[in-house]
Amino acid sequence: MASAFTRRSALVLAALCLSCLMFGLEISSIPAILPTLERVLHADFKQLQWIMNAYTIAVTTVLMATGTLADRYGRKRVFVIAVAAFGLASLFCGLTTDVLWLIAARFAQGLSGGAMLICQIAVLSHEFQGGRERAVAFGWGGIIFGVGLGFGPFIGGAIVAVSSWEWVFLIHVLFAVLSLALATGVHESKDPNAGRLDLAGILTLSLAVFCLATYLTQGPDLGLASPGALAILGMSIASLIGFVVAETRSARPMFDFTVFRIRAFSGAIVGSAAMNFSFWPFMIYLPIWFQAGLGYDSVTAGLALLAYTLPTLVMPPVAERLALRFRPGLVIPAGLATIGLGFMLMKLGSSTADANWLTMLPGCLIAGIGLGLANTPVTNTTTGSVSRDRAGMASGIDISARMIALAVNIAVMGFILADGVAAYLQKAAPGGLEPGALRRLAESIAAGTTAAVPGLPASVLHDALAEGFGRVMLYGGACVWTLALVSFVTFQARAPRSVHTGL
Repeated sequence: MASAFTRRSALVLAALCLSCLMFGLEISSIPAILPTLERVLHADFKQLQWIMNAYTIAVTTVLMATGTLADRYGRKRVFVIAVAAFGLASLFCGLTTDVLWLIAARFAQGLSGGAMLICQIAVLSHEFQGGRERAVAFGWGGIIFGVGLGFGPFIGGAIVAVSSWEWVFLIHVLFAVLSLALATGVHESKDPNAGRLDLAGILTLSLAVFCLATYLTQGPDLGLASPGALAILGMSIASLIGFVVAETRSARPMFDFTVFRIRAFSGAIVGSAAMNFSFWPFMIYLPIWFQAGLGYDSVTAGLALLAYTLPTLVMPPVAERLALRFRPGLVIPAGLATIGLGFMLMKLGSSTADANWLTMLPGCLIAGIGLGLANTPVTNTTTGSVSRDRAGMASGIDISARMIALAVNIAVMGFILADGVAAYLQKAAPGGLEPGALRRLAESIAAGTTAAVPGLPASVLHDALAEGFGRVMLYGGACVWTLALVSFVTFQARAPRSVHTGL
């Protein structure tokens, strides 16, 4: 295997793998330190949500633009700029002491991280064109990305325990410098036929996602039916309509909606979104449950989270074999259904009188196994069900579906969590709190603050948190089961005769 690579290509692969590690870690290590950020930076519940959502929305914003810019101005050049920008944004994240500046820096991280992700794929494709060499290179990229995702929660918790939360961000500065040093051997490549940026599509889609996330996050304070909140929601709907109009009229659209006529592509995209209605957004909140609900420190919580993430590393080879034998149209919905089962078992485990990591373990493992079964077949099917010249766009739609669903469901799960806590508190202390104070207390508890409240026993606060998390788990399980059924039906639907499915 090693003989297939020259020294230069091995160094290039190392640079790309480091960027894969950075992107994976930045998604999964930050949730583990949210309780610490809530305490140290005095961040409220909404700000904790935006620390994550600023990143995901920014990634969505830049995905399609990056491909066009890289094709026009050079894939190596854009990759180097993206890695350098990611390092600088990470440096700012680690140095700031203000939560609003941290959110802004996270947005910058997301812009550069999304660009880095797209360029990784483009550079890998250009640098490694031989069959075996290409497979090995992409395999290593996937493994390192998976290691970042799988071990991120533990790494984040361990860094906080050994040093401080700042180093969860600052470590990326070191990785970025090393990646840039190794990337000197990357060959420059361009596409002389690169098209123009689809600015109308980029702006309308980004605005639609941002406004929807804002409505779900800030709506409870404004009043979900208030003029201000409805104006934000209306802007989201109008932007989404504008996006559809812009894409259907564009000569080189960011999203070519005709690919959704391909049943395999559509079924896989439903699966792509489903994983981000359940598994990934819940990973943002699960560390809060382990620390505030079960009383674990950051390291123990990180270790407990490995049961949730490590199966996603083990299962992909099994998923590939199953997809070859039984077809993705069965494996993807089965994987999604398994995630749903895991969520229901986690709900049962969290509602026991003596809830602990052991009662949560079966659900965490099964949810992770389900994600591992669905994820790789989804990626392979979205790109494999279309012609080669549309594979890049198909991959972009897949990643966009993931990021959009993730951004929206971070906000939705946060709303459900705080609402469940508030409903329990209202029953436990009827008439004792005015609505505004009740909402603020519920959000404080949902963020992991379980300090004593006059007139309310500690057990009530804990049970309120358990109620909120139970509702979130029920939501995640119900959504992924519903989308598993939709995915299955979509795969089985008869395709139009004029459309080539590719599968």
